[in-house]
Amino acid sequence: MLSVLMGVPAAAGADPAGRIRVIDADTWSVGGETVRLFGIDAPELDQDCTRADGSTWGCGRWAAAETGRLYEGRRAVCRTVTRDRYDRIVARCAVDGRDAGRELVQQGLALAYRDYSMDYDLDEKAALVRGAGIHDGTVQRPAEFRAGQARVAAAPAGDCRIKGNISSNGTRIYHLPGQEHYARTRISEAKGERWFCSEAAARAAGWRRARR
Repeated sequence: MLSVLMGVPAAAGADPAGRIRVIDADTWSVGGETVRLFGIDAPELDQDCTRADGSTWGCGRWAAAETGRLYEGRRAVCRTVTRDRYDRIVARCAVDGRDAGRELVQQGLALAYRDYSMDYDLDEKAALVRGAGIHDGTVQRPAEFRAGQARVAAAPAGDCRIKGNISSNGTRIYHLPGQEHYARTRISEAKGERWFCSEAAARAAGWRRARR
């Protein structure tokens, strides 16, 4: 049954399985592996939506909390599809034999990510008609929200050249000039990333040094 549910051949590598820890609505830790659920896109944690009466609400944190309520601690069996640019596993995951991505879209906790799959297109349209979850008003598509937030800060003047980066799973890591990933690390102040003038300042703010 699982092979029928997944429908897409797995990429090379182990398929995650195990207890779920919800990072946000579309990104989970499954058996200790960070998994981005294939074919769906949920509001970012700092994203707001607009209700029909014009009021705004923190739909991103709400969607993550609701996903946690539904799935935290349960067991998922996943089938790897690919890896994304952050080297996260992108997978279809089943919980009790049901496609978790489809359920999230049906309940208005995520949208169909049509750039990558049309599998959940009709599920999203049905949720929109019902006004389920984030469809109770207006929601900006998460990819558009991320694009608007991706203002990359220019390097500051002086000696403040340490890059404080936040990884896809929320880990705060700083990179020193000369380290392997320093040149390609970009700092987005909109995401909470920042520059530091000293390692001591970075550590005091809660960042750890990159391993290489």
